[in-house]
Amino acid sequence: MTTLPQLTQKKLGLVIDLDTCVGCHACVISCKGWNTENYGAPLSDQNAYGADNSGTFLNRVHSYEIQPTEADAAAQLIHFPKSCLHCEKAACVTVCPTGASFKRSADGIVLVDESKCIGCKLCSWACPYGAREFDADAGVMKKCTLCIDRIYNENIPERERVPACVSTCPAGARHYGDLGDANSDVSKLVAERGGYDLMPEMAYKPTNKYLPPRPRRAEAAEGGPTELAAEPGPENPILRWVDKVLSR
Repeated sequence: MTTLPQLTQKKLGLVIDLDTCVGCHACVISCKGWNTENYGAPLSDQNAYGADNSGTFLNRVHSYEIQPTEADAAAQLIHFPKSCLHCEKAACVTVCPTGASFKRSADGIVLVDESKCIGCKLCSWACPYGAREFDADAGVMKKCTLCIDRIYNENIPERERVPACVSTCPAGARHYGDLGDANSDVSKLVAERGGYDLMPEMAYKPTNKYLPPRPRRAEAAEGGPTELAAEPGPENPILRWVDKVLSR
């Protein structure tokens, strides 16, 4: 079995804002594209255009409708991106019988050495987040690498040395940095917004954090959207309606 480093020099990871994620799946596509078309290991698809299709994705987005418990709170549609959380206590690493799964001491990134992987899938069973993917063509496990071939790549501009999913997010819902540094932008963001661990009861101590969605204003129980106080505005009724909608 593989052992975990007792201490990592950095804790590189992601902070995902559930309040601003719009579920566009741009992060999913950019992740697939970068890993398949550029420096990363190809992510295969099986029967991509058939009825019984499948494929390997290192990042997925799930959508859920939730109803807050507060009486005046509106129902919300939450888009939930999911990838490897690069846990401090990564059971996917310690369960690996060949040493293929490992955690780097330099930056805390969890990786898979495909030359050692035998495709036993023990790591996927050990991961409570469902972050591991079995590549049916290669016969090995694959996972988010935090674009390690990109964040350290001196052949691209420094401003682009962030994970592909971060660089492509149109809503700015994904943030990258050192969560082991209390003064980093991502650590400050977590502190300001009350960022939290996913499934903390598992005690895996995920590096990635999630920022909770802000509560939405509920509509009036009767009569549709809450009416705004009358204010001087455009004479055209269509423009008045646009003003009202944009002012909500």
